Amino acid sequence: MGNADMARQMSQKAGFIAALDQSGGSTPKALRQYGIEEGAWSTDEEMYGLIHDMRARIIKSPAFSGEKVIGAILFERTMDGAIDGIPTAEYLWTKRNVVPFLKVDKGLEAGKDGVQLMKPITGLEALLERAVAKGIFGTKMRSVVDAANPAGIAEIVAQQFEVGKQILSHGLMPIIEPEVTITIADKAEAEEILRAEILKHLDALPASQQVMLKLTLPEKANFYKPLVDHPRVMRVVALSGGYSREEACRKLGENTGIIASFSRALTEGLSAKQSDADFDKALGHTVEAVCEASRAG
Repeated sequence: MGNADMARQMSQKAGFIAALDQSGGSTPKALRQYGIEEGAWSTDEEMYGLIHDMRARIIKSPAFSGEKVIGAILFERTMDGAIDGIPTAEYLWTKRNVVPFLKVDKGLEAGKDGVQLMKPITGLEALLERAVAKGIFGTKMRSVVDAANPAGIAEIVAQQFEVGKQILSHGLMPIIEPEVTITIADKAEAEEILRAEILKHLDALPASQQVMLKLTLPEKANFYKPLVDHPRVMRVVALSGGYSREEACRKLGENTGIIASFSRALTEGLSAKQSDADFDKALGHTVEAVCEASRAG
């Protein structure tokens, strides 16, 4: 990696990764959760301005520092923006000691064979070059498993690793995220197939390469321990996936070596209407709870 200090922090330091990467489709929901209704903006630019203000408020909070928040995943517009006149990724690392990542996927294809593949990532080469120039350490890309379908899961993992290799070629660390939907009846079976497919691709990576994995918290505690211990894996992180913060933290604490990378669960309880003191207190409580769950595993 281009930054040895960032790599050391991501591979060794206790704490968790904040997911601040809501994109166009999920931004209105994130703003509603924050207490800003859709009538508060009339254009996409105004909407993105509001979500950037929310993210900047989180990042600038005393609770949001590398002591417990070791990394943060950004949306492209957030990367291109600034906080107090400083480019966001640079601000994260130099002011907060938080390692910056970038969400690079462009959303999901329609469901087929029990999965939703990533849409083609147009302009990925140029985006990766920009990310490197802006001091980004790694990337994240999400696809979804909706059923224990062996063919579909094999395809979804193959696509993730294919794009991951392109990301590695730019000196960036890919976070591979094949999310398993928490409400499906055959979730445990889907996780069996997913783990086997991921292990197959990890085993095929050169000894000089590593990836990170972002996975739904499994039905069986420590089910992903073989991935945590794999030499081609820098870190395994967990998404909250629709679980409440309390439930996500409980399940996370059952899984040794996995740390959190929560989005909705991270911003639960935060509101635009809060005073700065109340906002910082609420965020501090969340950061502490998520960090403790990450350490408990």
